Amino acid sequence: MNLIIEKSNSVGIIASFVCLIHCISTPFIFIAKVCTTTCCDSAPPWWVSLDYVFLVVSLIAVYQSSRSSNNRFIVIPLWFSWLILLFVLLNEQIKLVSLFDYAVYIPTISLIILHIYNMRYCKCNSSKCCVSNK
Repeated sequence: MNLIIEKSNSVGIIASFVCLIHCISTPFIFIAKVCTTTCCDSAPPWWVSLDYVFLVVSLIAVYQSSRSSNNRFIVIPLWFSWLILLFVLLNEQIKLVSLFDYAVYIPTISLIILHIYNMRYCKCNSSKCCVSNK
């Protein structure tokens, strides 16, 4: 847990990048599955549960990054991107709104970019300079 607290931007970048790889590889895995079997066309439960594992890890990373950032203009987009990611993942399950197939890439890539930016421009020499905006 200390790793997530101390290196939240790095954890956020890694979690978002692995999530992106997961999302990109999904169509290829199911194409291969359809070619080999014709029993079902849905994702296995363990594969779908990875979405929520990445979502929880990214929630912790966004929370810790927003607490340690000294730039309010990064904190708001971090949370907004995470909320959009949450909406897209939940929407895939309940089909509330019709979204294009690759909608999940937008918040995932934006989280990667925002964490990189936050990591680069929130360099502190002491523990007091990167505190949340209160």
